[in-house]
Amino acid sequence: MSFNTALSGINAANADLNVTANNIANVNTTGFKESRAEFADLFSYSSYGLSRNAIGSGVKLGNVAQQFSQGNITPTGRSLDMAIDGDGFFTLNKNGAVLYSRAGNFQTDPQGFVGTPEGARLQVYPPRADGDGFDIGRMTDLQLLTSDSPPRQTNLLNLMFTLPGNALQMPISPFDPGEPGSYNASSGGTTVFDSLGVAHVQTSYFVKTANPNEWEVHNFIDGQPAGAPATLQFSDTGALVTPTNGRIVLDPFDPGNGAAPVNLTVDVTGSTQYGERFQFRDARQDGYAAGKLNEISIAADGVVFARYSNGADRPLGLIALSTFVNPQGLQSQGNNVWAETHSSGVPRTGAPDTSDFGQIHGGSLESSTVDLTEQLVNMIVAQRNFQANAQMISTQDQTTQTVINIR
Repeated sequence: MSFNTALSGINAANADLNVTANNIANVNTTGFKESRAEFADLFSYSSYGLSRNAIGSGVKLGNVAQQFSQGNITPTGRSLDMAIDGDGFFTLNKNGAVLYSRAGNFQTDPQGFVGTPEGARLQVYPPRADGDGFDIGRMTDLQLLTSDSPPRQTNLLNLMFTLPGNALQMPISPFDPGEPGSYNASSGGTTVFDSLGVAHVQTSYFVKTANPNEWEVHNFIDGQPAGAPATLQFSDTGALVTPTNGRIVLDPFDPGNGAAPVNLTVDVTGSTQYGERFQFRDARQDGYAAGKLNEISIAADGVVFARYSNGADRPLGLIALSTFVNPQGLQSQGNNVWAETHSSGVPRTGAPDTSDFGQIHGGSLESSTVDLTEQLVNMIVAQRNFQANAQMISTQDQTTQTVINIR
């Protein structure tokens, strides 16, 4: 019987060596989680149960458990590399089968779909049609768009300036944009865009009136007047009083190139009148020309953005992460992916940076959790166990030979 007991020990030690060898082989595998051989003792049962003085019958391999600890996060600079700092798993779809992974070394296929080198596609929550957030009720494959970003017409222009409090009426009247002596100051010109992405120049001219703290502002687009002059009224402390909402609505401007008329509103909220010099402090507008795709970036909350040369950002999706009650119950499928089992429990899927799903680190990868020094020590221990059990068989052989030789 002791032959079988020692043989079970040799098999267990060999299994331990195999697990250690697999860990060492994957020391540089992205997102790899080291395994641990877990053993259970054996006893021979009879129909009446186990005797109190029963001697064990050896050992068996009870489980090869993967240890889902956090690996080191290493920056790579590659835009599609991702690492999870937390307990979540990337959710993947391969030919209809849902898989899970910690390896974020993703790449694109010829159709622009983002996935693993083996073809499992990364799942995201798609943007809502109205542009307000993401549809967390369904998941879809992440696909990168290589098309240009369409232009956006300018509808709102924010101007902020300070007019001089000691300004006097100009000597030349009426106002003429070609005559500098007919106006006190100008905004210099701000680029705005029509619906085709063609640039136009908007200029505001400021003329001091005879009334205290009152100005006229003349707005032009491409040298053409855009409506009647508007009145700006300031308080005796220099704060803007009129218009009350700070906005000046210009007449529609026809670009003359087939684009839709530009309906521009100039917001001068925050402008003031004091001091002795004109200061043009800020100019912002909400339009842009067509743009080329510059880069893909991933935020910590899992939003994948396409960034274009015109400064526009377009969200392509929100990465879907999954967690399990018992991640050690997942079934390894090879190629750094796992599948759900009854033991792992039903996955809980949600957005990064919420609950315990963890954050996304773009341009980084999670390293293997294998500690090479620890594995080398485990290898020595398993080798000693193997040798001890082999010696046990040799000793039992000598004992049996002695019994056989009794005369």
